[in-house]
Amino acid sequence: MNRPTPRRKDTRERIQAVALQAFSERGYDKTSLRGITDQLGITKAALYYYFQAKEDILASLFDDLYRRLDELIDWGRRQPRTNEAKQELLRRYSRTLVHAAPILSLAQENQATLRETTVGQRLQDRVSALAQLVVEPDAPLIENVRGITALLTVYFGPIATQDLPGDPEEKQRAVLDVAAGLLAQGPGGGPPPGPDAAPDGRRHHDD
Repeated sequence: MNRPTPRRKDTRERIQAVALQAFSERGYDKTSLRGITDQLGITKAALYYYFQAKEDILASLFDDLYRRLDELIDWGRRQPRTNEAKQELLRRYSRTLVHAAPILSLAQENQATLRETTVGQRLQDRVSALAQLVVEPDAPLIENVRGITALLTVYFGPIATQDLPGDPEEKQRAVLDVAAGLLAQGPGGGPPPGPDAAPDGRRHHDD
């Protein structure tokens, strides 16, 4: 199997970086391949060597997020259906979103466009799969609503709090505490895991 040379990989990553910036600042619809190639100083033929269409570039930007979400979903499906496992799912989901912050910002700025692309559908499919991990068929409606709301809190929390004063990591912990608190209100729920929580969701206590 032929592997991309360092130079080819560098060119591909430069295309992705310029496209990400353009999609975020000008919008996906208003960004042209010509604008990307002009900014990079390459020909369209050179760009077509790596990507056949603008949507191919967009899709490539989401590949790492898809991979991380797929790994999280696979992990979640192998866990017991306990409140502790769901709390840990929220923590892992939060870390996944931190890694994908620039991509999520792009998605937020181009919501309408993404809904019309396979990129948006693939992301929605994964979000729906995550939702199935925090709801139970026989649970009361309010308990399942709490689970879905907890996931949405983790997803939208960083966006909603970006203009609030405070350290980003501190705000991330606060968002996670709020989300975990929603799950903790259900049957079998314990106290929400704060920054001093153990991996199983329980808080450390001084002897």
